Amino acid sequence: MLRDQLTFAMKQAMKDKKKRRLTTIRLILAAIKDRDIAARTDKHAIEDEDAVVLEILSKMIKQRKESLVVYEEAGRMELAQQEQAEMDIISEFQPRQMPEEEITQAVKKAIEETNASGLKDIGKIMALLKGKYAGKMDFSRASAVARSELS
Repeated sequence: MLRDQLTFAMKQAMKDKKKRRLTTIRLILAAIKDRDIAARTDKHAIEDEDAVVLEILSKMIKQRKESLVVYEEAGRMELAQQEQAEMDIISEFQPRQMPEEEITQAVKKAIEETNASGLKDIGKIMALLKGKYAGKMDFSRASAVARSELS
């Protein structure tokens, strides 16, 4: 479903002559194709297609956030603006991210479900959260909340 949305968006960007949008969507589709090729060699790689696409989108946004920080520190504002524009386009295809309160509630529930007692159990909590909330939650925030709850 997400692939179809991306393909449609690419065609629309071509018609509207939006070069930045077109280039970014092509980058997304290329990353998805790379993942497909890698999955062909892995015999056990039968996954939910939308979950894979969401994972790729999350990685791309994370990369752009890191680049944005580096460019801003170096005073390269034109490149920082370009990264921000790409991040905005990529995030259009992601579902709405959970607000802070919902992340806190989900982490508390995961702590109860896993019977976590200390920081050593963060891996169990995060695995449970990633299974339930893939693409919907900022896991770096969830990890920070889990650490504060367990300490």
